[in-house]
Order: sequence, then structure tokens, then C-alpha cells
Amino acid sequence: MDWPVCPVKALTGLCCPGCGGTRMVLSLLDGRFGDALRYNAVAIVFAGLFAWVALAWVLRRVRGRAVPTWLDWPWARWAAVGVLVLWTVARNLPGTGLYV
Repeated sequence: MDWPVCPVKALTGLCCPGCGGTRMVLSLLDGRFGDALRYNAVAIVFAGLFAWVALAWVLRRVRGRAVPTWLDWPWARWAAVGVLVLWTVARNLPGTGLYV
């Protein structure tokens, strides 16, 4: 099967933070957690954080009151950007084995 090519990787030859995301999702759906981690470990963490925010949104709609999430923490957005930058640098370093 031919996988979709990341536009960033096609243009620059570098892996972006989302490279391997499609393969990660398909691996998770097949129950291959180890492969999913190898394809994009950070995306799994962010998917969990997204699920937390989505659940909080549903609970807020049902209960009619705010449910705190990680987005409410003042430092969380900067930490997320920092993690994505570090992940991008780390997976593009030769010899790390983090690239797809």
C-alpha cells in the first residue's frame, strides 16, 4: 500500500511533528500499539489530550458548567508548542531512529 506523503517531507526532506500520523492511527486501529508508538509517539499523547478536552466539552454541555482541562493551565499551550518543537528537532537528528 502506498501511504500518503507528508507535504513538508516531500518539499524539505524533513519530518514534521505530524509525520507518521496516518500510520499511527491505522496501527492503533489494528491494535499494534508498539508500531503506533514507533510511527509517532507524540501524536498519541496529543490524541489523549484532545480526547480529554472533547470529553470535558461534552460534560460541560450536559452539566451546564465548566469542566477544567489542560488548556486552562496558563503554561500548557507553551509547553505543547515546546514539545512539538523538540519532537521535530529530535526526529530529524541522524541516528535517533525517530524519523518515519
